[in-house]
Amino acid sequence: MASIHKEILIDANPADVWDALRDFGALHTRLVPGFVTDTKLDGDARIVTFSNGTVAREILVDCDDSKRRLVYAIVSERIKQHSASAQVFAESDGRTRFVWIADVLPNEIAPYMDGQMDLGLLAMQKALGRNAAQRAL
Repeated sequence: MASIHKEILIDANPADVWDALRDFGALHTRLVPGFVTDTKLDGDARIVTFSNGTVAREILVDCDDSKRRLVYAIVSERIKQHSASAQVFAESDGRTRFVWIADVLPNEIAPYMDGQMDLGLLAMQKALGRNAAQRAL
């Protein structure tokens, strides 16, 4: 099984980043706009449409406010296994350390997932960074 580990610093308040991450149905408006173009809730799952046209059904596994950690899994015919966690940590300078880990099978899909996660992190930094509001003006 391939394990993909991503970690970035976001120039944003950790409480704000967690609030956007835990809003499970708002990927396309709050967390990663542009990278995700639509999110629809369906019970404990969300149907996510990515900018490249891919659609995924992501099931909420856990949302832990005390640890600021969200866990989800993807179920599909193409992917045998996909579970991921995203967690928000406060840095001493007021920024956020964002850790995103995904375990996937088959191994051959790992390079694609790795690239998609990089694009997601860029969208997140753009949407949530402290100067995001100034860019939007």
